[in-house]
Amino acid sequence: MRDRPRRQPQRASHADQRADRLTIFGIHAVEAALANPHRHVAKLYLTDNAERRLAEVVSQRQLAHERVLPRDLDRRLGPDTVHQGALIEAEALPEPTLAELVEAGAGRPLIVLDQVTDPHNVGAILRSGAAFGAGGLVMTRRHSPPLDGALAKSASGALEHVRVALVQNLARALAELKELACVVIGLDDAAPDRIEAMAWPERSALVLGAEGKGLRQLTRESCDRLARIATDGAMPSLNVSNAAAVALHLAAMQRLGVAHPAAT
Repeated sequence: MRDRPRRQPQRASHADQRADRLTIFGIHAVEAALANPHRHVAKLYLTDNAERRLAEVVSQRQLAHERVLPRDLDRRLGPDTVHQGALIEAEALPEPTLAELVEAGAGRPLIVLDQVTDPHNVGAILRSGAAFGAGGLVMTRRHSPPLDGALAKSASGALEHVRVALVQNLARALAELKELACVVIGLDDAAPDRIEAMAWPERSALVLGAEGKGLRQLTRESCDRLARIATDGAMPSLNVSNAAAVALHLAAMQRLGVAHPAAT
């Protein structure tokens, strides 16, 4: 590839600026975005090292890029951001409807988040969803982190594999999922039933609340059933992203015939 002069990445401006323009950084997140044919990439910035690591996918995408120095990305993203020398400006992916998520899910549980605002937690949940085959992720438009930046970096590419539906009102979304024959299961530390003993329905939505607050009262009342993860140690509960991983793993093992519901 012909050498290009190094430039400090600038935010899109004037006619090129788009309200839906996202910033995605980190080797794995950028690589997955470049490999996703549904992700429109407007600009790509790479250091020499990142260019070598991403040479194959950049070549396949046939996308021109600007060469930058690490300090250029530090100025853009902040000195404490672990960008690994790779940054893209991209457009948001098309949003699926709840019906599309359910139909495409093929019996895999949907993840529903009730005001989980930490981007690192949501990114980790997406990564578990990609590993254990979640049917999609549902979040509210407000009280949820943006689908780029730290979330995309924490997801390590999973944002390109787990479809995300954004809804205005969670209670109405849960009602719609019920109309689509989904069983809504709330994860609640105070629930009497253990999720390990539960037979997963063919269509299900797993609802998780924010750390500390848990499920809001209306969300809890909107669930068909509540379940808890059995613990037997000094800590009585798990981080929300770890809880999601445990529950999704249980669902995957049961779906694959590796595990069966334990006797109550």
